[in-house]
Amino acid sequence: MDVILALDVGTTGVRAIVFDLSGQILKVQYRELHSYYPQPGWVEQDPLELRDLSFEVLSSVSSECVELDLNILSLGITNQRETIVCWDRASGLPLYNAIVWQDRRTTDYCRELKNSKYGEDIRRSTGLLIDPYFSATKIKWLLDNAVSTTAKNLAFGTVDAYIIWCLTGGNTGGVFATDPSNASRTMLYDIHNMAWSDELCDMFSVKESWLPEVVPSCGVLGELDGTVLGNDLNGIRIGGVLGDQQAALFGHGCYHAGMAKATYGTGTFVLINTGDSLLDAQEAQIPDGLIASVAWDLGDKHVQSAEPTSAEPTGTTRVSYVLEGSIFSTGATIQWLRDQLNILEHASEISLLASRVTDSNGLYIVPAFSGLGSPWWDPHARGTIIGISQGVTREHLARATLESIAYQVRDIIEHIRDSEKDSSNTTQSVYLVDQLRVDGGVSASNELLQIQANQLGIPVMRPVNTECTALGAAEIAALGTGVYSNLDEIRAMWALDVHMQPGQERDSYDVGYRGWKLALERSLAWSHNKDRLQ
Repeated sequence: MDVILALDVGTTGVRAIVFDLSGQILKVQYRELHSYYPQPGWVEQDPLELRDLSFEVLSSVSSECVELDLNILSLGITNQRETIVCWDRASGLPLYNAIVWQDRRTTDYCRELKNSKYGEDIRRSTGLLIDPYFSATKIKWLLDNAVSTTAKNLAFGTVDAYIIWCLTGGNTGGVFATDPSNASRTMLYDIHNMAWSDELCDMFSVKESWLPEVVPSCGVLGELDGTVLGNDLNGIRIGGVLGDQQAALFGHGCYHAGMAKATYGTGTFVLINTGDSLLDAQEAQIPDGLIASVAWDLGDKHVQSAEPTSAEPTGTTRVSYVLEGSIFSTGATIQWLRDQLNILEHASEISLLASRVTDSNGLYIVPAFSGLGSPWWDPHARGTIIGISQGVTREHLARATLESIAYQVRDIIEHIRDSEKDSSNTTQSVYLVDQLRVDGGVSASNELLQIQANQLGIPVMRPVNTECTALGAAEIAALGTGVYSNLDEIRAMWALDVHMQPGQERDSYDVGYRGWKLALERSLAWSHNKDRLQ
């Protein structure tokens, strides 16, 4: 049987998944990945562990494929995006730990940038907001504190670039490449010109020779090196690469403008496909508090006109863009209830607990453990529990936690909706979202999905296969190596499991949301304000 292999190098673990050509999962290998916290707000990972676990899961799953006579046609790679790795291309050794996307060590530097003349230039060129989340300030920190700029073979890359280099031979001829979905998250990539920005590289003291070549997301990037991976994998082509959230969007079949997905994991990431419409921050077409990035570059070879369903706009283009909202703590909030408060024995219990009450009894939880992401972008916000009364139970805490996730997603969608209104207060269609496709571990909660549908006032749809990130990587790799010839052949892999329609009590839902906004105000700038107590 012919199969497609996906490698997902995430934040909490590394997995290899084998899919058949209909998108069904046949085999999975997973290894947990460790994070290190050397100082408050710092988050690091060991690049060699990233490499070794990737080798391990690929080798393990390929052995299973041999036993079952499964023929691997192609490998797709997806990854945590803004995390930056620095290494020496001659020795192959990392020069510092990977600085993870969650890391906040460059907060003060970002504040200086925001107040400088460069702030608007960065927004205009990259579609991003200045925040420690993105890669460029991490690279600048490494150059200022940990890495010699005189090194001859210096390399900086997001996790995909490092893993591709390792898989294809490393210091004996590895391919040093990334794709636009990852490059556009670095704050060094011009999404208008689809190239590294000379001006931004100069601003952050980065030489372009230190950065990977940016190639299409879809197409053969290189072949796996059997000397490091074993003969079973030797010569298998890497057919595509996508950042994890863009991969999930692709795996959901959101190929056309206006289609949206939310991935509920450690954090939650909401992406809306805007098609080939390049959003211009200078003209304020990017809604305040959200960011624009490249969804994918299919390459000239793979651009074909897909026939949309009646619910989708027409046309497929080579380069698609996205609007994105990033929420830092959703699944992590449930873990906090389990591990710190001991309210849950297992994370999966939260849905049952929350279903035992009809509301949160006036309780609100703002899970700003390390600041707030979209659309507030406040690194000084801190978590708040407000509205506590003697009648509050752990069931109410569970429901308030699920509601906090739904409210944060609504914050993002509301900002998009606000941007759609012109001076006559009529709605424009460019960002119109009429359904939300969901995946990720927390999407297993039907209670959350119903709360989400109620808050957004649109259907929320969960597919049978919720491994949409890995599926998207497998699909784009299959397209890139000719297993599929167009998007129509891939579309059928998305199959509906749960379809939640919004309830009818709109006034009640809106009252709850207004309460959330009041609670949110209490959390903003808290750590900054706390300094006044000293």
